[in-house]
Amino acid sequence: MEILLNPKRHARFYPDERSRDVMRKTIEFFERKGKRRLKEDFHARVWYADFLDFVKRERVFATMCTPAGYGAADSRWDTWRICEFAEILGFYGLQYWYTWQVSVLGLGPIWMSRNEEVKQRTARLLDEGAIFAFGLSEKAHGADIYATDMVVTPIDEGRYTASGRKYYIGNGNQAAIVSTFGKFAGSGDYVFFAANSQHTRYECVQNVCASQNFVSEFALQDYPLTEADILHKGREAWDAALNTVNIGKYNLGWASIGICTHAMYEAVTHAHNRRLYKMRVTDFPHVKRMFVDAYARLVAMKLFALRAGDYMRAASSEDRRYLLYNPMVKMKVTTEGERVINLLWDVIAAKGFEKSMYFEQAATDIRGLPKLEGTVHVNIALIVKFMPNYFFAPVDCPEVARRDEVANDAFLFMQGPAKGLGTIRFHDYRRALASFDLPNVKAFAEQVEVFREMLGGAPPNEAQMQDTDFLLAGGELFALVVYAQLILENARIYGVGPDLVDQIFDFLVRDFSEFAVQLHSKASSTPEQMRLCLQMIKKPTEEGHRYDTVWARVLALDGAYEMNA
Repeated sequence: MEILLNPKRHARFYPDERSRDVMRKTIEFFERKGKRRLKEDFHARVWYADFLDFVKRERVFATMCTPAGYGAADSRWDTWRICEFAEILGFYGLQYWYTWQVSVLGLGPIWMSRNEEVKQRTARLLDEGAIFAFGLSEKAHGADIYATDMVVTPIDEGRYTASGRKYYIGNGNQAAIVSTFGKFAGSGDYVFFAANSQHTRYECVQNVCASQNFVSEFALQDYPLTEADILHKGREAWDAALNTVNIGKYNLGWASIGICTHAMYEAVTHAHNRRLYKMRVTDFPHVKRMFVDAYARLVAMKLFALRAGDYMRAASSEDRRYLLYNPMVKMKVTTEGERVINLLWDVIAAKGFEKSMYFEQAATDIRGLPKLEGTVHVNIALIVKFMPNYFFAPVDCPEVARRDEVANDAFLFMQGPAKGLGTIRFHDYRRALASFDLPNVKAFAEQVEVFREMLGGAPPNEAQMQDTDFLLAGGELFALVVYAQLILENARIYGVGPDLVDQIFDFLVRDFSEFAVQLHSKASSTPEQMRLCLQMIKKPTEEGHRYDTVWARVLALDGAYEMNA
């Protein structure tokens, strides 16, 4: 089975016709547009009105972004099909993904609200083709929600004014509703309210980025509000901000997967049909190695992200494992996307700069994703809170199957208080590592057990716990364990062959060794920690047949997809 998206042979399973219809029509829109026009718009920084007209005409966002009960019968918040949609948009261009992604963020506080009037209005606006925005970050302090300077001042019973500025707000030029975060004057209590970007008291100051996206700075000056515009107050507003990011950050990994997949087709086709020194470029051993590594990393990205989606769909107040896996899609999958593009670029070299290549766009876009919705180090600092229970307190948890059924993922809009991460329990990761009798999986499992020994016998001391640089290095090792676990779980579900699984673990063994060296070299690492770090360094097992099998899969991508001209 070929797990990578190929729009010319699109055969992913959908349990209903409307989902299939949305994906098919989205692909058709871009293929009709063609690569030449796609790249011309990219270079000219053209606002993607044609895409938004398509979204309106086909009711795409209405179908994908309206929870069950508020729109048409085929509308629901379905993470399974959202994965595919995000991947397709990323495949053709991050700019198209972006206007959808920031709409998702803007919709989060609305669908989490108890304000039924705004929710019904939002459903109507989606049906009319509207886009939305998430007014959280500010110029002086980014997305630090403790420090918001957007102030809502009560005037009399049920009436308020809002004043302040927001910065780096996608869709802020045309959003029908901007879900805006602030605080009440006097009490300092947090608040989310619905603003309209077309209101006379809403000033769209500028697009802060030179791109097709409109990443706005906007200002409100005595913007009038009533109780009907208020989405959340107090602790609920705080929770809505964080829980919305929980939903939205997951999509960044899928954009990376789409970008890398398109770039992979283009790079393999170019390299395999180019001759240097009387031989194909793909005959050079170092080129083969880079392509095999890039392919294995890309398949691993998709396996992990799909599996994390299963846990999001299975989530409940009793099962919050998704809160570890979700930021992993954001930080690990997106940073792996950068590595994939770097490997491909080292092969195609100067070709990757040419204006007619999709790759030129991919090389620009892939950099942004690890830096959105919290940078990588912020997400690593988040996931280390899960480490004690993950390694030392496993419990029996319900087994989560592949979740591709027609279902509305209602829990995502009622996640509850955004706290208690250190109390979440996990199933034993060692079961997944023991489920494959492959040399590199075994080597990786041995590395992990040494890391676990270090955490138990030589854990970070009090000073190291305050040393973010030290903790980030340990967090990278932890992230690799979680990454490997879900990849193995999904390799079983999707029937991925042992050759490809072991090739994936070839790079995981190497990456684990790399981060072990980094932890060893930190200024504050102790002699015992250094000794154990050296034990974590292993060399993956090379196996000719396995490598050749994966290489054959890479070569099969030659000419397998080319975007319409």
